[in-house]
Amino acid sequence: MSLFLRRYGAHPVHLLVMACCFTVAGYAAVQLLMGRTVAVAVWFIGAALLHDLVLVPLYSAADLTAQTALPQRRDRAGLSVGRRGLNHLRTPVVLSLLLLLVWFPLILRRSAPYHQDTGLSDSVYLDRWLLITAGLFAASALTALVNTARRRTRRRRLRASGKADG
Repeated sequence: MSLFLRRYGAHPVHLLVMACCFTVAGYAAVQLLMGRTVAVAVWFIGAALLHDLVLVPLYSAADLTAQTALPQRRDRAGLSVGRRGLNHLRTPVVLSLLLLLVWFPLILRRSAPYHQDTGLSDSVYLDRWLLITAGLFAASALTALVNTARRRTRRRRLRASGKADG
């Protein structure tokens, strides 16, 4: 076992899981490319170009704007603490936009064949996406409040014990 760990660098279960993942991905690629190879290739190239040329500059600019809008404070060790809460904003925004990206035809009711193919209505997706988005922001705000309370409690304990603020 130690020889395997030295040679491979991880537990054998890791190798097994990776082999399974590549098998499933290969099967999915073969199924996806059967029949509509050109359409799939155009979609992948278009998605890569849209992401790299349009979306990356947009969300990079939005993140930089959010960083500059927040005050930058430093603690006694010189670490930035003013922008600590930015991740509590980034996480629900990214997850909500990811859900919108995946489900936008149904959320925006732009999937005409959906009702014909499934017999189900697409009228509930916008409301559900909005509820999920609100839940993500609420969970993130709760996490931020808990983290803030923990930091304050830790600071009080450190001050009471006479140690430096960290």
